[in-house]
Order: sequence, then structure tokens, then C-alpha cells
Amino acid sequence: MNQLRLGYLYGIGAYLLWGFFPIYLKLLRPAGPVEILAHRIIWSVAFVALLLAAMRHVGFLRTLARRPRALAGITLAAALIAVNWGTYIYGVTSDRVVETALGYFINPLVSVLLGVVALRERLRPAQWGALVVGALAVAVLTVDYGRLPWLALTLAFSFAGYGLVKKRLGLPAVEGLFVESAVLALPALAYLAWLSTRGDSTFGHVSAGHTALLVLAGAATAIPLLLFAGAANRLPLSTLGMLQYLAPILQLGCGVLIFHEPMPPARLAGFALVWLALAVFTVDALRHARRTRAAARAAALIPAPVPPISARQRGVGDRQRRS
Repeated sequence: MNQLRLGYLYGIGAYLLWGFFPIYLKLLRPAGPVEILAHRIIWSVAFVALLLAAMRHVGFLRTLARRPRALAGITLAAALIAVNWGTYIYGVTSDRVVETALGYFINPLVSVLLGVVALRERLRPAQWGALVVGALAVAVLTVDYGRLPWLALTLAFSFAGYGLVKKRLGLPAVEGLFVESAVLALPALAYLAWLSTRGDSTFGHVSAGHTALLVLAGAATAIPLLLFAGAANRLPLSTLGMLQYLAPILQLGCGVLIFHEPMPPARLAGFALVWLALAVFTVDALRHARRTRAAARAAALIPAPVPPISARQRGVGDRQRRS
């Protein structure tokens, strides 16, 4: 199997797992959102630690310990991903899967907006148009919900911010997930201990299947990230960008078709505007990538200019010919 096909399999596998993740989270009831989040953190640390031990790749921790700015960045990334995970778990367990899907639909637009604000990136006219349509979609959905869709916006901004911090840190997927989860592990353990002393913990008190599902939350978190990392190393960025819409489409399908959440006409109109914004954004990105590749190929065909011969070099050449 060639590397491109393997990249497609990794990418589709990652987004399929993320797309059907709401079904898994629903199975974790009656555990509350914070308890699920704490178990997800703890068992992610355990799963990735075993993986790193099997890979014999733990030396990076010593290098990282000598980089205080990187550790500060990792702490910020950990806080952002904790907000993202916690918000998503709350959304799914409170029967708002459709709104969580909205958050991941608008995430690419928020990432572009953060690029303008944080990195001073300049946008093309089509990108500005996509942002305007996306803002209009949020306004329509605000009217439909009777409130700002804060859950979707929290998901979009927290994940976009997480991506921005991760881009600057440049850590590999496995190592990054381990350190981020380890930063959150102490508060997660403290919460689970407090929950247990109150007698409100569901771990080990509901059923063996429920306990096993809480433990497997670590693998359910790490495996899609590992598949995504494998896809990112093998696929063009434009292809990966197209695949990312698979997850929120499946999440939306889970919310409407499996969990029977309402989708009134006004909400559907808001989603349609989001999809229009994403279509404009995606088509512009593909055209820009095509023009960039064409310009690079054209530049490669143009021969390098020959530097002019100086008077001194001409004099040396004349003496060599006379001799």
C-alpha cells in the first residue's frame, strides 16, 4: 500500500472515530460531564505513557524540562483542550449534539480569524466574504436559539486557540498529548478523589461495563489523534482540510438521526449559511493552493540568471588566452 492511500485511511479513520464519538459519550451515563472529563484525562495519560514506554521515547521529557517557555505554552494548550473537552462532553450529555457539531463546522473560520488577530495574517477577499457569511450564520442561529450559541462558539474558539498554540510549540502528537494530559492529571485526580469521598463517583459502582468504558476513554482520546498525525504526515494540507468536515457531518447526523434532536427551519437556515461560508472558504483555499503550485513549477522552469562578468574577470580571461 502506498503512502498516499495509507494517509487517506488514517485520516478517514480519525474523523470517523471523532464523528461517532457522541455515541460513546452517551454510553458513559450516569457519570457527569466533569467526572467523564477527569477520567478522560487520567486514562489518556496512562495509555500514552504505555505507548511511549513501548516506543522507548521518554528522553524528550528531559529536553522539555529545560525549556520553560515551552512548558508555559504546554500549560496554556492543556487549559484550552480541557475547556474544549469539557464543553464537548457537557454538550453531548445534555442532548445538544447538533450545537457541538456547529462548533466544529465554524472552527476553520475561527482559525482564520485568529490568524488575522494573533499572527497579523492578511486575508484574501474570498476569505473575508466567508467570515462575513459565518458571522451572519451565528446571528441567525442566535435568533433561533433565543441566545448566543455559546457552546458552539466555546468549542470553536478553544480548539482554534489550541491549534494556534500547538503550531507554535511544534510538539509531535503523542508527546504533546502526554504532557498536556499530565499537566491536567493532578486536578483530575483531586476531583475524582473528592467525588469518591462524597460517595458520588460512578467508577466501580454502576457496572463492570461502565467502569471499562471510563477506562477506555483514554484510548478513545489517543487513537484518533495518532491516526490524524499519521494522515497529516502523508496527505497534502488541502486534502486534510477537506476531510475535516467529515467529523461534524457525522456528529450532526448522530444528533438529528440517532438522538432525534430538533432541527427547525431557522436552525437549518443558519447551518446552511455556515456551509455556504465553508464552501467559499474551501474553494478559495483550493484555488490558492493550485496557483501556488503552478507558480512554483513555472519558477523551476526558468533558468537562473547568469551573473555579469566583471572587468577584472574579463582581464584574467584575456591573459589566460594569450598565455
